[in-house]
Amino acid sequence: MASIVPFQAVRPTRDKVCLVTCRSYDEYVNAELAAQLDFNPLSFLHVLKPAFINQQSIAYEKRYRQVHQKYQEFKNEVILVKDNKPAIYIHKIITKTESFTGIIVGTSVEEYRNNIIRKHEDTIAFRVRLLKEYMKYSEFNTEPVLMSYPDNKTIENWIFNCTQKLADFEFSTTKKETHYLWKIDDALEINWLQNIFKKTDSLYIADGHHRCEAAKLLSEENDDPTNKAKDFILSYLISENNIKIYEFNRLIKDLNGLSKVDFIKKLEVHFTIDNHEEHPFKPTEKHQFGMYLDQQFYSLVLKKEQAHFENAHDALDAQILYDKVLLPILNIVDLRNDERIEYISGKQPIQDLKQKIDDQEFEVAFLLFPSNINEIKALADHDLIMPPKSTYIEPKFRSGLVIYEL
Repeated sequence: MASIVPFQAVRPTRDKVCLVTCRSYDEYVNAELAAQLDFNPLSFLHVLKPAFINQQSIAYEKRYRQVHQKYQEFKNEVILVKDNKPAIYIHKIITKTESFTGIIVGTSVEEYRNNIIRKHEDTIAFRVRLLKEYMKYSEFNTEPVLMSYPDNKTIENWIFNCTQKLADFEFSTTKKETHYLWKIDDALEINWLQNIFKKTDSLYIADGHHRCEAAKLLSEENDDPTNKAKDFILSYLISENNIKIYEFNRLIKDLNGLSKVDFIKKLEVHFTIDNHEEHPFKPTEKHQFGMYLDQQFYSLVLKKEQAHFENAHDALDAQILYDKVLLPILNIVDLRNDERIEYISGKQPIQDLKQKIDDQEFEVAFLLFPSNINEIKALADHDLIMPPKSTYIEPKFRSGLVIYEL
């Protein structure tokens, strides 16, 4: 049984929303970040990083208190305004190739603890603590956790009817995305939707595992019984058929001292290999891999006698590549921290990957077939964890659009 709650969001005023909202801070290169901060005084980036110029010299707690201070300034200047009563929000994102529509609500920290909200990724304790401290001192969250729910025709029809009305917000971005936001604050309508979600057994975290874990820590440290906001997680709920999952391809610095011939011989123990020469090759099904080495593309297909797996985790392509190639042949043990491996999203053109090999930044690249939502759910249902950098998931949310106060 999944619980959802409305909340009083803080949002930009209608006339300023396109200037206020921004991508996640980490997505900006320094030059673009500096330009935004120099030439757009309304950008929410001013709130997220108010000490940009000398941020490295400022302690975390002081920096996060500055975030809160800048946030209050935006509210005092009526750039951001708090809604009059609790609501839920429908948010639609149209990109150049995809369309996503989801519901912004609060979900229960307690249900995350009890595995009603299910996870499939591991978290890094240091990052979780930093996020928790950030939320504690800034006293808000503006990046929802992306969660999927099973396809539901009733919810789909309700969303369709709501989105036929004039949107509260409609704006475009420099990334050629169009965003729409509808506020739903009718108590009877909200109660009806809550009852629909009560019939849903589980929600699945698609993106935002660190934010969930940080919210759990924040809730456990909450010593104010009147503050119920910390018992919930800002969430963007989306039907599982509306999530877009890309793979992360692997770039490797060297062949661990092996010659090209010896390396391919070792691969042939586990894979059937075809040389596609200069013709780009991307996998079209599970247990099939692409490889780019020495200006040539190869297909690698896992041999049938190798395809025996104990569980859903071992059957993942990312895990197969690790078990058969990265660990035993290339001696890459730690996928998070080994400096010999880097990752590139499957959303990027294959030419970008090829160029990095041709420029001799890396020696070999592996291309994977993307996972699907059923694989993610199978892992979560059995308390199994995906290897690091297995998926790049869309949609991505804009900061400063809907703010949840803590």
